[in-house]
Amino acid sequence: MSAKSQVLVVDDEADIRELLSMTLARMGLEAHCAASTSEAYALLAKSSYDLCLTDMRLPDGDGLAVVDHVAKHYPNLPVAVITAHGSTENAVAALKAGAFDYLPKPVSLDQLRMLVRSALKLPRPAQRRAQEDEAPPAAPGAPLLIGQSEPMQAVRAMIDRLARTQAPIQISGESGSGKELAARLIHTLGPRAEQPFMAVNCGAIPENLMESEFFGYKKGAFTGADADRDGFFQAANGGTLFLDEVADLPLAMQVKLLRAIQEKKVRKVGATQEEPVDVRLISATHKKLAALVETGEFRQDLYYRLNGLSLSLPPLRERADKRNLIKNILVTENTDYHKAGIDDQALEALERYHWPGNIRQLRNVLRTVLALREGDVITVKDLPQEIGGSRMPSHEDGNKLPAALNPLESAERDALIRELESHHWNITNVARQLKISRNTLYRKMQRLNIKDPNKDILD
Repeated sequence: MSAKSQVLVVDDEADIRELLSMTLARMGLEAHCAASTSEAYALLAKSSYDLCLTDMRLPDGDGLAVVDHVAKHYPNLPVAVITAHGSTENAVAALKAGAFDYLPKPVSLDQLRMLVRSALKLPRPAQRRAQEDEAPPAAPGAPLLIGQSEPMQAVRAMIDRLARTQAPIQISGESGSGKELAARLIHTLGPRAEQPFMAVNCGAIPENLMESEFFGYKKGAFTGADADRDGFFQAANGGTLFLDEVADLPLAMQVKLLRAIQEKKVRKVGATQEEPVDVRLISATHKKLAALVETGEFRQDLYYRLNGLSLSLPPLRERADKRNLIKNILVTENTDYHKAGIDDQALEALERYHWPGNIRQLRNVLRTVLALREGDVITVKDLPQEIGGSRMPSHEDGNKLPAALNPLESAERDALIRELESHHWNITNVARQLKISRNTLYRKMQRLNIKDPNKDILD
């Protein structure tokens, strides 16, 4: 953080301007103040700033007008908006208009300092160009988003924009479409890249363990708590917390999560004091959160907190760049056979397939093909029959009704498939809903010839 960094403070209250200016000065920053939008625009035209802090309510306009003006004329300048306490709608509107982040009133100086540090870590335009020109090839395992189709170009452009904000992000897309990859890329391209990235599958945590897993616990808090332990929030402190399948959180946990997000503090199970945390939240789900809000299964206030900005990932079947994706996966997965290739007929078969499990299924199939192939070049013979055969099956064909089932079993099978699909084939959640064990559910699926389309089709 350079002592020459300049921050524009826009607020019509003199005491607020003075408080912010003093805080920034102690951080080694130079603050310029404006009491209105017109004064702010005049200062922006004269000087170059590294950050703008603006109140939402101004005598000749509002903070949204400042955000819009900066976005149009100074697109690389991050803007943070100061909103009235509890004004979630204004905060969301500011984020969607392009604000870097927001601060609720009364302003917490600790939160202000964290926001300023994050904003000043964003590379300036000249730095970004230099990084792009001098960047070495991506290291193995680095997050990559392959494809040149229009949908993927739009996704990459949105990811680049989202990386330059601190706004909560909601990623939607089918299972296996790359939601965690997109979240990691947003983190890697943003100012928190050197800090932790913590991915959490909300649907895989038993309800009675959720609070201790998210917030940690103190020694002796419960049987088996032999030492203090940090939770997901503490582990991601300073970085990004990715909540996958956030729609699976029970309502009781949604309340606790909302408070942690609002207060930016957590309390370990068994503790008497809260501790501050600084995390950037990204969440994802294959479900329609807005519909769950309507039915009361997901809290509206938490929905607004998580859905500051949104990113939608296309399913693999709608992408026109499957061939490049297939070749890239073969290269990255085929480390032991450098000269291996794939013929055109096999490529065409892979392109035609509908891929209900999306990229995850494609990667699993190619890994298996590479392990079991007979020659140096992958042919149709090496592909699973469902993919390499002359007829490409539909989603329903994978669960074709066995002729041996009686009408009662057929009805049971249809009901179970609907239940599995409603939970997107999450076995743990379905077993819990039906109040049976996972093993019992697996036996039912085997007896009724039900196959998970997201699993490797050679399983």
